[in-house]
Amino acid sequence: MELTFDAVDEARPGPKWKARWDRSWPAYEAWFVARGGDLGPSRQTCRRAMQHHMPELLPTYDRLVALAGGSDRAARFLSTWCPPPYLGGCSISAVANKKDVRLVRNYDLSPDLNEGLLLRSAWSGRPVMGMVEFLWGLSDGINAAGLTVALAFGGRSDTGEGFGITTILRYLLETCDTVDQALAVLKRVPSHMAYNVVLADAARRTASVELSPGGGMRRMPEAIATNHQGPGQLADRPVFTRSFERHACLARMPAKPRKLNQRFLKPPLLQDRYAEGFGTLFTAEYDPGAKSLGLTMRGNRWDQALDAFEEGQRVVDYGASPAIGAPLDGPDWSKAAQVDWARVGRDYANGRGRPIESYLGASTASGQVACNRW
Repeated sequence: MELTFDAVDEARPGPKWKARWDRSWPAYEAWFVARGGDLGPSRQTCRRAMQHHMPELLPTYDRLVALAGGSDRAARFLSTWCPPPYLGGCSISAVANKKDVRLVRNYDLSPDLNEGLLLRSAWSGRPVMGMVEFLWGLSDGINAAGLTVALAFGGRSDTGEGFGITTILRYLLETCDTVDQALAVLKRVPSHMAYNVVLADAARRTASVELSPGGGMRRMPEAIATNHQGPGQLADRPVFTRSFERHACLARMPAKPRKLNQRFLKPPLLQDRYAEGFGTLFTAEYDPGAKSLGLTMRGNRWDQALDAFEEGQRVVDYGASPAIGAPLDGPDWSKAAQVDWARVGRDYANGRGRPIESYLGASTASGQVACNRW
């Protein structure tokens, strides 16, 4: 199972982003259709939602839609307003002392379902660097002010009116300088699913929040997150993801920013069940003071910085395991759409992990919600 990671530098959406769209859209489109995306809100509704909640992103959104060919389906997909549900797994921690601060995350998923794109951009005029999801959103990243963010799936598959979390993280880094500014945004911009977000900034402030489907934010006492939320909230497949075990490990970690990354490179935070859809694809260490990122992938580290970014490519071998797609050409979301995720959740909750390929050809129920408010 190989995954190609690309580091791409493009200040404004242009030919490099268009090439990525052309390569990835056929598989994403199949996933979007199979998961009920065409039953979601109209193009006009999606654009109105973005204009209402995230107006600063609107010029970039319009440019991306134009580069993508301008179709209604592409416009709705790129808006991520009430998208089909999607899952993932992660461990995140942000630690600061009087001199230093770090945010570290493990990204846990199947190699077949990650884009492998590290993008440096300046879409709103400020440099932003991060790992891309859904072709323009971010699973984690940092901006020129040193604000750093990362997401983790909140452990519940219910949905509500809101945006895909990766677009929200993009918005934070395009418009905010500090943790406090980002928290204010997270209070008012609704997420469509339950997610946990950890933040850090150059002033050594840190925070962790739980986002509820359809809106709502709760700040947590420690800047850590895995794949469940607070008391009274059920979590999908907690036994398989070891979410509580990983959370307890994070809570026991000493407050030494420069040593944080080392702890993420060992179990239980490091996962290796790639064939079952839950392996650590990369460990990302962000330094808000230096505005830098160190990516560790299967023991090999790749360092980048906002002011010294170098385009390049790394191919990572996660071992010979059954695959559901063709990762060298990008994530095969068309195959992912055929997975019976409800059955996956039941099996994983009972501690039974099977290769993802064994769930192919099953349910394609959308789970989509209707969002016409905007």
